[in-house]
Amino acid sequence: MACEGNGMSDERIGEALIREVIQEELRDVPSEDVPPLTPLARDVKSAQEQKMVTQLGKMIRIIGDRVKDDKEFQDAIDGVSCCSGPVWERFNDVADKVFQPGITWERIAVLFYVAGKLAVRMVETHLPQSVKEILKWTVDFFKQNLLGWIREHGGWINSFSELAVASVQRVSSMSSQSYGLVLIFVAGLAIGSFITWRLTRQL
Repeated sequence: MACEGNGMSDERIGEALIREVIQEELRDVPSEDVPPLTPLARDVKSAQEQKMVTQLGKMIRIIGDRVKDDKEFQDAIDGVSCCSGPVWERFNDVADKVFQPGITWERIAVLFYVAGKLAVRMVETHLPQSVKEILKWTVDFFKQNLLGWIREHGGWINSFSELAVASVQRVSSMSSQSYGLVLIFVAGLAIGSFITWRLTRQL
C-alpha cells in the first residue's frame, strides 16, 4: 500500500526529499551564493511526512557516500557542469546511467545524492542559478520516471528496509571513524520504525 493510503503523499514526500538532499549538500556553500529553493518543490503537510523526509535524507547521505569514490559518476557530474550542449540532456544522461540496470530504492537514493553533488558543482563553477534547474529537473524526472514505480512498490514507507540494508552495508565497510554515521542510522531506523508503527495503527 502506498503512502497515499495513509494520508501521506509519495509525490509530496519525494519532492521534499529531493530539496532536502540538495540543501544538505549545499550546507557548506556560502548562503549568498545559493538561490532559494522553497517554491520549487512542495512542502510536506504533516509531522509524519517530515520525519520520513528527514530519515530518508540521512539514509541517502550514507548510501551516497560511495558515489564519491566512483570515478564514472564523478566524471558524469563534471560533464554536466562543464561541457557544451543542453544541460538538461546531460543531466538526463546521468539519470539514465543511474537507472540503466533498473530502478531500485538504492538507485533512487543515488540519483537524489548525485543531484545534490551536481548543485554544489554548479555553485562552484559560478552558475548558482543552475541549482534551481537541477532541482526542477530532478523533480520532473522523479515524477515522470520514478513515482509510478514507487507507488507500485508500496510507497516511500516500503523503502526503509532496503535503504537500511544498503546503509548498513555501506557503514560496515567504513573505518572506525564512521561510528557517528552508525549512530545516525540507528536513530533514524528507530524513527522509521515508529512511523511505520503509527501508520499501521491508523489503518
